Amino acid sequence: MSYSLYPTVLYLQDGTLYRGFSFFKISSSFGEVVFNTGMTGYQEIFSDPSYAGQMVVFTYPELGNTGLNKCDNESNFIHVKALIARNISSFSSSWRSCISLRDYIITKQIPHIFGLDTRSLTKHLRLFGVTNGVLLDAYDKSKINIFNVQSINNIDLVRKITSRTTYSIYNSVFNNLDNFNYNCINFKLSTSNIVSRKYKILVLDLGIKFNILRKLLLLGCNVFIVPATCNYSDILKYSPDGIVLSNGPGNPLLANYVIDTVKRLVKFSNIPIFGICMGHQILNIALGLQTYKLKFGHRGLNHPCGVNKYSEITSQNHGFAVNQNAFVNKNLLKIFSVKYFNLNDFTISSTFHKKLPILSVQYHPESSPGPHDSEYLFEVFIKLVNIVINEF
Repeated sequence: MSYSLYPTVLYLQDGTLYRGFSFFKISSSFGEVVFNTGMTGYQEIFSDPSYAGQMVVFTYPELGNTGLNKCDNESNFIHVKALIARNISSFSSSWRSCISLRDYIITKQIPHIFGLDTRSLTKHLRLFGVTNGVLLDAYDKSKINIFNVQSINNIDLVRKITSRTTYSIYNSVFNNLDNFNYNCINFKLSTSNIVSRKYKILVLDLGIKFNILRKLLLLGCNVFIVPATCNYSDILKYSPDGIVLSNGPGNPLLANYVIDTVKRLVKFSNIPIFGICMGHQILNIALGLQTYKLKFGHRGLNHPCGVNKYSEITSQNHGFAVNQNAFVNKNLLKIFSVKYFNLNDFTISSTFHKKLPILSVQYHPESSPGPHDSEYLFEVFIKLVNIVINEF
């Protein structure tokens, strides 16, 4: 492959310009510019559907040291609009690496820029908030008015990336795994972690990550994945023991069809529901709360969440949050419990319903990439499913 470098520029909507380089000539690419503070996990970030429509600034200065492998993708597609880095390594060193990041970027023609001051860019986003941006070749003379491009806040990204069909995955997929595959899925299987009954869990795909499915399978569940557009009646046809609302991209208010479906599930089904990230926001909107857009979001692997003297370190990736002002309503306080807060800015991190088998978290208990402090929540959910089944 060629080792040529091409001058590239990143224009922000406020007129700020950053200059850098790319491995091939960039045609114009538009997206919302956000930053992620994780030191690892770039492969998972590329393939995370929650980043659809976004250009990701990696605050860690060196990207690509460990290359890419066949096991760490969180979906079958690249969802980021562009990657923005201080430096991209041309070589990789890891026993799991199959291709260097540089070669992968060129092969997949991923829009990118490196060599710019990512610290300055990150501080700019923290000060003024996330913004739209356009990436293009430095010698491109075309006039691109990014003020006239539609903001991703007005695009229903969930409908764009959700599965087009229903599919299922059964616990039996683990029966013939060898030791290498155990390493690939980041688990050590043990019979103590697998419940005797194989519960049927339906996952509403708002932009699901593979690791959520892995966690459910590890706990002995048979998993059915349905599109976000699946309605209440179709969901009930599966007779699920529990429902998971997955992570996903964009503004949750635009997915009003999902909100309507969840409202009916909450009101009529009595099926345990577990919301994760976007699923957390959708679930809380359906229950009468509101969401709002954060100034620069939470994207990283070291966000502390907890209450009083207890904290879990969590992986987060979201630009919206549940508005805690709603909890001044005494009627809501009678049915809701706010379990944890983000200890950086005290936004709501998790809610539990006091009367219904419903819980949700703003962070990622499947944590890929990230710490495993909160992965126990999948076991909590399955235990909740077991309680509901045994009582009714």
